[in-house]
Amino acid sequence: MKLLFVEDEEDLIEIISDTLDKLDSNYLTAKNGEEALKLVEDNPDLSMIITDINMPVMNGLEMIEELKAKNINLPIIVMSAHTELEYINKAKELGVNDYLLKPFDFIKFINLIVELDKNN
Repeated sequence: MKLLFVEDEEDLIEIISDTLDKLDSNYLTAKNGEEALKLVEDNPDLSMIITDINMPVMNGLEMIEELKAKNINLPIIVMSAHTELEYINKAKELGVNDYLLKPFDFIKFINLIVELDKNN
């Protein structure tokens, strides 16, 4: 399994990276959707994307729309502090696998990764 974690907050990147290191995960990080799209193109062996919504340059939902337009259908988990139905509904419309609200439950996060990996 190879994950792509897309997040612009340094603190959260460190926390998630530590967690993924403990799980002995193979992962890449990007700080915005544009950077993530380049990594997806350069890494056809990616298994899953975990992304924030609110980021500079290109947000997570725009990135997901671009992936869908290119027929790239990877499992996607959205993490966001946005509780507005507009964001949640847009994420569902785009076919994301799950939507975690920040601050999120790390146990649920780990279980989701493990479950999605098993099913793919």
